Amino acid sequence: MAAELIDGKKVAADIKEGLKKDIAELKSKGLKPGLAVVLVGQDPASKKYVASKEKSCEDLGIESLGHKLPADASQETVLRLVDDLNKDPKVHGILVQLPLPKGLNEKEVMDRISPKKDVDGFGPDALGRLVLDEPGFLPCTPHGAMKMLEAYNIDPSGKHAVVVGRSIIVGKPLAMLLLRKNATVTICHSRTPNLKEECLKADILCVAVGRPKMVTGDMVKEGAAVIDVGINVNEQGKLVGDVDFDEAAKRAGYITPVPGGAGPMTIAMLMHNTVQAAKMAAGMKI
Repeated sequence: MAAELIDGKKVAADIKEGLKKDIAELKSKGLKPGLAVVLVGQDPASKKYVASKEKSCEDLGIESLGHKLPADASQETVLRLVDDLNKDPKVHGILVQLPLPKGLNEKEVMDRISPKKDVDGFGPDALGRLVLDEPGFLPCTPHGAMKMLEAYNIDPSGKHAVVVGRSIIVGKPLAMLLLRKNATVTICHSRTPNLKEECLKADILCVAVGRPKMVTGDMVKEGAAVIDVGINVNEQGKLVGDVDFDEAAKRAGYITPVPGGAGPMTIAMLMHNTVQAAKMAAGMKI
């Protein structure tokens, strides 16, 4: 039996639709949510991501404030821009597109973003709140993965979830969010021995390693829900995930496509966080 497709585009569209009411309420108070997007250099993938984020802002009526710096911009220049955006009342969320060009200290830049405007949810305040189970901005891709599970009534409680990948951006926060929902969580990575054995235990298998088709069909438990966060370009120039979709779909109960799964959800959750930040700035309940 073929797996049911988890349609990230549809779930993302539903989330954005739900944000329109909040945005209208903010505008009735004379406040337009504003997202500042900082792009340093000319990385083609980064430019593409920024363009899709700007389009989402435009569609929803969020002010998109683009700031482009040359690839040879100094650390001081980037930090000064972040400081200015932190002070700007029109800016509710700040997104610095990663990766930054070589020679720039990403951690220092991300740590400089005000916790009230850290809509990516990568800063120490946001990640600390996540671990402490306190309210705060959740990292967009892991939050999007959880929303996809929720939309398809896949309850992690009591299930064994395996997360392949341990990045600060996806793997670690996603494991924390699954724990919040009472899953038993195993985190695997490139040095995990018997990776196949671990993956086969997963009722929910989340993969975020950045290696095309690293998880093959025979690593998927019959009936499992598979969330593929990987976005890779293969030799034919086609976008593929970290999971061998065709083979995994024969065994999985649910599976996300690439593209059309985690990607649209990441942008939807970024919009969600920006609206939350604007509501907080307006003193509204969130």
